[in-house]
Amino acid sequence: MTSPVFIFDFDSTLVRVETLEALADIALSDAPDAAARKAEIAALTDQAMSGQVAFEDALRRRLELLSLKRSHVEALTDRILDEATASIRRNLDFFERHAERVYILSGGFREVIAPLAERLGIAPDHVMANDLVYDDEGRVVGVDEANPLSRAGGKPEVIRALNLAGPVVMVGDGWTDAEVKLAGAADRFHAFTEVVSRPKVVEVADAVAASLDEVLFVEGVAGRWSYPRNRIRMLLLENIHPAAVERLEEAGYSVETVKGALDEDDLIEAIKGVHVLGIRSKTNVTARVLEQADRLLAVAAFCIGTNQIDLEAAAAHGVAVFNAPYSNTRSVVELAIGLTIVLMRDVADKSAAMHRGEWNKSATGSHELRGKTLGIIGYGAIGSQLSVLAENLGMRVVFHDLSERLALGNARRMRSLDALLAEADVISLHVDGRKENSLIIGPAQFARMKPGVLFLNLARGHVVDVDALTEALRSGRVAGAAVDVFPEEPRTNSDPFDSPLRGLKNVILSPHIGGSTEEAQESIAEFAAERLLGYMNRGDTTFCVNLPNVQLAEVSRAHRLLHIHRNQPGVLAELNRALSDAGLNILGQHLKTDERTGYVITDVDRDYDPEVLKVLRDLPGTVRFRMLH
Repeated sequence: MTSPVFIFDFDSTLVRVETLEALADIALSDAPDAAARKAEIAALTDQAMSGQVAFEDALRRRLELLSLKRSHVEALTDRILDEATASIRRNLDFFERHAERVYILSGGFREVIAPLAERLGIAPDHVMANDLVYDDEGRVVGVDEANPLSRAGGKPEVIRALNLAGPVVMVGDGWTDAEVKLAGAADRFHAFTEVVSRPKVVEVADAVAASLDEVLFVEGVAGRWSYPRNRIRMLLLENIHPAAVERLEEAGYSVETVKGALDEDDLIEAIKGVHVLGIRSKTNVTARVLEQADRLLAVAAFCIGTNQIDLEAAAAHGVAVFNAPYSNTRSVVELAIGLTIVLMRDVADKSAAMHRGEWNKSATGSHELRGKTLGIIGYGAIGSQLSVLAENLGMRVVFHDLSERLALGNARRMRSLDALLAEADVISLHVDGRKENSLIIGPAQFARMKPGVLFLNLARGHVVDVDALTEALRSGRVAGAAVDVFPEEPRTNSDPFDSPLRGLKNVILSPHIGGSTEEAQESIAEFAAERLLGYMNRGDTTFCVNLPNVQLAEVSRAHRLLHIHRNQPGVLAELNRALSDAGLNILGQHLKTDERTGYVITDVDRDYDPEVLKVLRDLPGTVRFRMLH
């Protein structure tokens, strides 16, 4: 089968701008009537691209409105590489490998197009465009009218003159591109809608392409079995930061957002056809949800914990789970320090009294942090950073952790929880949300604390017996508390909150905001989004919490086969036997296993027969199989 010849429009196809509108921004920057002239230029562009005005008339009238100089054209030329469409930037390898069968055909200007054509590896004689004509003072006076592209119907004429061999595929956004197919000069026309969608153009197209990925998929050029990113659906719940949406959409994926959390039944309904799910702490991804998720490949927890996700069930379905374990560390630590100071000085109660009109200036019960002992339960990323900041403020630090941890600064490890409880003036909880940590602080633990201790829980609601804390506060054993997490929390801001801690003296309650700073949420969004993209684009499982971790480079001039299977003998041998029987040459292979799951990544150097894919999917022990190109 002969490979297609691809002919690309330039404006709003290879680049996200219309050349004349971009030139208007430059040339008319100081013109008093700039807004009106720009609006007229934009209207003429839209009319020409929709077939309402003859191309040559629109071009002439726009150039008259612009009063262009050579310096204006050169200014746009200098930055045109930055304007390349997102899916074009993603597919540079396609242009490099198929440059001899790629042409640019545009009513735009050759000198603006040339830098991007060179970056894409397209030869100058494969660039068909208008040539500007200048006067002796460098003013644009028009275009070369002998060039067919300067007038209506010029594109089909130019293509016919090329006498191209093989199917001709036209890709563009405007009516002049549609005319190529309508005039019989192209075998297929893809209406390119990544930048702009014109209904009249879409109506006559053979296919509608939201990105170059879609074009390559339909034409079978990027590998017969590749899947366009814009068809991959991502669902992000719970007000995930816009930085994640922006990054995922920039990479070409279809992203849908929902403000609040979803309960199990609603999530089951919403997740149908979804490939990637993003959540925070309120949405529970249960075994039942995973059983009903027909296309789910990955879940990203845009937070630290993953106890709201059934990790074993996800692994059993070949669904990779990622989180952002470090991104909000600083925010939580700063809140812990601030709350400790506020509790130590009884600021909350004094502030409430002043709001009631009461003036109570007294040092009684107020203390400095300096010289006090901070007991940290859980010495992971947050606990250890809290240790450093507290010590810099003059506190002594002791900590307890079930895992062996390196003590930072002068912090001292306590071998038992009881020893820490007996010594600390301030106790701060920073353990993870595993089931084993449920109710680790209850009546017995409060009884072992020093009288007048301050207590902070910014970890998980279920690790503390709230009733026991309430009693300890009422009895005076605990002089003050700050609680940011609760055993049961409202799903949305409109739902009510209740707790036995409400109304108690010197108790600060906050609505699970330990990591809720703009900086932390943006950092989490960027980190989790990058982890998702690493997995979706190259199969990288770095920081995955339920599958073996494998760090991988980008796929380059190869097809990558990703095989997740139950960790049982013989799977790798069977997989390699199937590849060998199909005549596939292995360029590289990685295998990583944990106690329940194996993950094999294989790069091969040629296309494969569909029957091979069926064999790989049906290998004994297979959980998930997919391909990247």
